[in-house]
Amino acid sequence: MAATENTEYLQDLATAAYRKNNWFTPENVLESLHAISQKFLSEENLVNWANQYPETTSRLKVGVIMAGNIPAVGFHDALSVLISGHILWAKPSSDDPVIIQSLLQKLIEIEPGMAEQILFVDRLNDSDAYIATGSDNTARYFHYYFSKKPNIIRKNRTSLAVLTGSESDEELYALGKDILQYYGLGCRNVSKLMVPQGYDFTKFFIAIQSLDTLYLNHHKYFNNYEYNKSILLVNRVLHYDNGFLMLTESPAPVSPISVVHYEMYENIEQVKEYLLENSEKIQCVVSSADALTGTVPFGKTQEPALSDFADNVDTMAFLTAL
Repeated sequence: MAATENTEYLQDLATAAYRKNNWFTPENVLESLHAISQKFLSEENLVNWANQYPETTSRLKVGVIMAGNIPAVGFHDALSVLISGHILWAKPSSDDPVIIQSLLQKLIEIEPGMAEQILFVDRLNDSDAYIATGSDNTARYFHYYFSKKPNIIRKNRTSLAVLTGSESDEELYALGKDILQYYGLGCRNVSKLMVPQGYDFTKFFIAIQSLDTLYLNHHKYFNNYEYNKSILLVNRVLHYDNGFLMLTESPAPVSPISVVHYEMYENIEQVKEYLLENSEKIQCVVSSADALTGTVPFGKTQEPALSDFADNVDTMAFLTAL
């Protein structure tokens, strides 16, 4: 495909996705597809990733119920099934009916032999194994129906950031991206801040102020902002508000759209204890604190590598062991 044709294809795909789901702005769709192409689909990355696992001796039907909270979020599961040699029975989310199907159809155009390995289905009853992503409520449903066969079932997760007070303006701006990219709808979006006692949020708000137009001009995000602001005001909940993002103190790791929870700590051991107690709810931790391990740099939460598996469950190990 020529460069001009490729650009037109991506633009048309982004526009079609936005028409189906207004959370999927063309800019966000293109950003997601760019991340996939750079992190997932380079030959070197794919070969190094696949070589970490044994070749499968079976060829099973793997039913994949995909999430649709951010553009193309289900592609990693689809890619894992295909790379492992199994047959993909894909059930895209109703929130993302365009992108996944278009990407997989494009794979078939590139390699027609994959037509036998990729099927879009409405029912997954006859699958040999399952990968299902949904809310805490739908996870209970999945466990009930899929428990008799091998499965990976994912629940709600979110991400948090641990600040020390020594972050640069550039890091705080990047933190704004971690919070607001894809309008905060992803499990890798930061919805909770751990900050030292007496932390002043002024520097953070100044650092992200240039993002205001982007979010004030998106009607679905702004409607959520106004609604959540009214809830905080009616209930007289103390909060900080910069006109498009609110911060309020809460022990809960998950916050509504346009709201970020924060909690103050006295020492890093308190932070470690919180992370341990809430590990089943946390997808990733953003920080530059030397005392914490396995953290993600500021601004990089939405750039997972092939080996950054959702819920920290190795999908490829699961698939190659079937």
